[in-house]
Order: sequence, then C-alpha cells, then structure tokens
Amino acid sequence: MLDIETNKEEFLRIARENIKREGLEGLLGFLESTDFFTAPCSTRFHLAEKGGLCQHSLNVYDRLLRLAVDEYGEDNLNLETITICALFHDVCKCCYYKESTRNVKENGVWVEKPYYTVEDALPYGHGEKSVYIINGYMRLTREEAIAINWHMGGFDARAQGSSSTYSDAYSKYPLAVFMHMADVMATYIDEQRGENDD
Repeated sequence: MLDIETNKEEFLRIARENIKREGLEGLLGFLESTDFFTAPCSTRFHLAEKGGLCQHSLNVYDRLLRLAVDEYGEDNLNLETITICALFHDVCKCCYYKESTRNVKENGVWVEKPYYTVEDALPYGHGEKSVYIINGYMRLTREEAIAINWHMGGFDARAQGSSSTYSDAYSKYPLAVFMHMADVMATYIDEQRGENDD
C-alpha cells in the first residue's frame, strides 16, 4: 500500500526546491484541488491503486534524473527542466479515473469488487493535455513542452497511425527521448507492469 501523504510531501518538496519559475504555486494549488495525489496511475495495470499517479511521477523523476546525469553529468543538466517534465508529465490524469464497482464471481459466488474506470472531464488527449494544463499556470520552454507532449512515444494514440511527428521530436530534442525512456522504465521496471495501458 502506498504512503499517499509521504509521497505528496516528497512531490511538493522536490517541486519547490528545484523549480523557481513563476506560476509554480498556482500549478501546485491546482493539483491539490484535484485528485492528483490520490488518483491511480491506470485502470488496472501499473499502480492502479490510490496514490499511484503521484508515485509514478516520483518514479519518473528518479529515472529521468539518473538518465540525465549519466548523459550530461551533474554539473551540465537543467534540474528545473528535469523536475518539471518528470513531475508534471501526467497531470492529464487529474480527474480522469473514477472508482466504481462490478460483480465478479469468486468460488462460485458473485461478489461486488471495486475497480477504476475512465471518465475524462477534459478530452484533450494525453501528453498534449498535460502541456495545456501546465501552460495555464507556468510557461514551459519548447523543449519541455515537446518532451511532455511526446512522453508516450509509440504508445501515444497519435503515433498509432502513420505520423512521424514524435520521431521528428526525438531527433531534435534529446530530452524527449529521455522523458519517454524514464516513463517506460518507471512503468515496466519500477512498477513491474506487464501489459500496455494508459
């Protein structure tokens, strides 16, 4: 079981220590007014439990920071940019999942079990929705916006067609590549997920 309050405190501490950009407190206030810190990260796969979204964001932060340090060294990375991209890449999932129940047969008996379903209050997409929400409070650089926008890589619904836009983004912005890698590593290694999910 995740420690929701400890994770929330850690998320806020990292954000406030590493980000000095105007609008940060407005964005954090927005997150606190939503279910961001208590929401799951998915409906049934990786961190599909209360507090999973915040835990995933912290996992991505750890992974992205390690990738950036390995590539550029501690003295040559932009910690503010790394923090913004990692912590806020999935703000699109605020007010996105709803708790519901369904009947499941266990030992020949029907029992009511809780589960998460999707109820998208702002159907704007995924990465692009996160960029939209963040930019409502804090101005992103072009590199940050592209890294957040394309953090799903080939799993993004827009990439399922024949669009090569995310490939072009990766060619021009290495941070976007690292962001995708950090998201995948957190999901499949740290969170031990085995199937595709949102």
